[in-house]
Amino acid sequence: MIVSLSTALRREITTTIRMLAADGVERANSGHPGAPMGLADIAFLLWDEFLRFDPKDPSWAARDRFVLSCGHASMLQYALVHLWGYDVSMDDLKSFRQWGSITPGHPEVGMTPGVEVTTGPLGQGVANSVGMALAAKMLAARTDVEGADFNPMSQRVFAICSDGDLMEGISYEAASMAGHWSLDNLVWLYDDNKITIDGSIDLAFSENVEGRFESFGWRVLRADGHDADSIRAALNTAVAEDCRPTIIICRTHIGYGSPNKVDSSKSHGSPLGTDELALTRAGFDWPEAPFHVSDGVRAWFSEAIDRKTSAHTDWASSMADWRGQNPAKAKIYDTLWSGELPDGLAQRLIDAAPPSGATRKTSQAVLNAATAEIETLVGGSADLTGSNGSAIAGRIVGSPNREGHDFGFDGRQIHYGIREHAMGALTNGMLLHGGLRPFSATFLVFSDYMRPTVRLAALSHLANIFIFTHDSVFLGEDGPTHQPIEHHWALRSIPNSVYFRPADGMEVAMSWAWALNSTKTPVSLGLTRQGLPTIERDASFNAEDVFKGGYVVTDVADAAVTLVGTGSELHVCVDAAKSLSADGIKARVVSIPSVDLFDEQDQAYVNSVLPANIPVVTVEAGITGPWRAYTGRDGLTIGIDRFGASAPAGVLAEKFGLTGGQVAARVRTHLSGE
Repeated sequence: MIVSLSTALRREITTTIRMLAADGVERANSGHPGAPMGLADIAFLLWDEFLRFDPKDPSWAARDRFVLSCGHASMLQYALVHLWGYDVSMDDLKSFRQWGSITPGHPEVGMTPGVEVTTGPLGQGVANSVGMALAAKMLAARTDVEGADFNPMSQRVFAICSDGDLMEGISYEAASMAGHWSLDNLVWLYDDNKITIDGSIDLAFSENVEGRFESFGWRVLRADGHDADSIRAALNTAVAEDCRPTIIICRTHIGYGSPNKVDSSKSHGSPLGTDELALTRAGFDWPEAPFHVSDGVRAWFSEAIDRKTSAHTDWASSMADWRGQNPAKAKIYDTLWSGELPDGLAQRLIDAAPPSGATRKTSQAVLNAATAEIETLVGGSADLTGSNGSAIAGRIVGSPNREGHDFGFDGRQIHYGIREHAMGALTNGMLLHGGLRPFSATFLVFSDYMRPTVRLAALSHLANIFIFTHDSVFLGEDGPTHQPIEHHWALRSIPNSVYFRPADGMEVAMSWAWALNSTKTPVSLGLTRQGLPTIERDASFNAEDVFKGGYVVTDVADAAVTLVGTGSELHVCVDAAKSLSADGIKARVVSIPSVDLFDEQDQAYVNSVLPANIPVVTVEAGITGPWRAYTGRDGLTIGIDRFGASAPAGVLAEKFGLTGGQVAARVRTHLSGE
């Protein structure tokens, strides 16, 4: 039931939101007051009348999802979650942008109750919202009972976006996918205030937004962003079943209520200032005390919170009836949300992994073994399914209304098209929604396109899985545009992220096992195009040593050198060790499939793998500089510190000095001091 509001009380509530935002920015002397002031009418009506949520249970699986894609407007969301009774106090609002606060400059999921998505890099949030809407559709398809009025997964996704969001290229990719999939549970509210930091948007933006989204297959509506009846009418149309996502172009005024900074970039990224804030208060006939919330507003929200909680109670009652009537579907629902993995999974992945061959193909075998046991594992590639080894059993995910194809949201194979930017953000959104475990795949060199989403996965503590194949110059003839050089270390440098570069089937299987068991850390897999031999290991090897990031492959007494290899260069180290042994030079061989995990080990373990009294030589087809942390300043790091070349893989190995014999020769010279 919608509780009606008088015009006066609605105005008081929206003014409260505006002024809380302006006061928070003013106290911090930093932030963006203009957008929250312009969006208050839209956001309040959306949360009050359309958004299904329960502040007393923020993790309720069936809640609607809200994404503030223009994260610079964070004080809008903080004011909302405070007023709606989430665990965000007035002191938290007063601590906006301060050390240790739960109200950072841009929203961060897991930090502030009620915040669903980490936003700020423009375009990422709306792309996340597409992933959320896709996940909701896929879950609903799995729990749907034909002819039933109730489905526990009927949630919708609403996103507020800005001019900046729509200018970023990722939004084009994501919107195109949403239209292709006919995600009618997705609504974007576009804050059409015509202002960016530099000034009027017509400095750089003159496209027909309506025509653009119509071409994507979206329904396009318009609303006066400061008129409740106009906003309500548009939202009512948007949530009606139509087999299309909807964008509502909401004409608003940035800095609404500020007499001298309304419709100006001056209210975008700076506090209003003492004088202007005083004039704004006077214009609203607002008390001088900052962070004012009247007793009447508090009383209204208290009743409104009860209304939201009651809706949750009603849902729970319907859910209990549904469970009793549909035990098989209820079991599926519980499996989707449990996150549990089958016992003994790692060993079965090892058993499924071919011991030799291209690691992208080994990964394909391991992935299919995993999907056979983990119903929530879904995903696909950016138009490189066969090349990436990312084909899995099941229908293709998509709208069942798409003619000429057997698509269905009950499927598991996702085709993203050539849209790497959005692909990563969508999988982040699916994880943020919950209920599914997605993966995505492309060439390693195109991780450049996905780096913002990999970084946000790490920042958001999302256990996303990124498959990156063709991981070195040894992909061959395609040449330097497709040959990664700096990419191994680019991914290793991201905090709270793990990068694996496995050397054979054993390491591939255990890399996947670690990734699937991760709950708060994204994992990237660097996999080869070319075939690799099986690595023979010492009898003392334990498969779980891979989880430590590095381990001894072969050890020898009185070793003169330790050869460290990763991925396709580990077998080069093995060959080099054999060549050196023929000359009486004893060499230990160490694999470091994950530098990130190896660096987390205690010093005793690190010393057991890399004894301090034995010189270390590293071998990897990529930049060498960071490896000096292991070899020492004057140590030998063998790799490639230039871009690649177009030639067969064998030729490239010779030209770049990455054969066993060439590595052995360089080690001999290095040890001799020449």
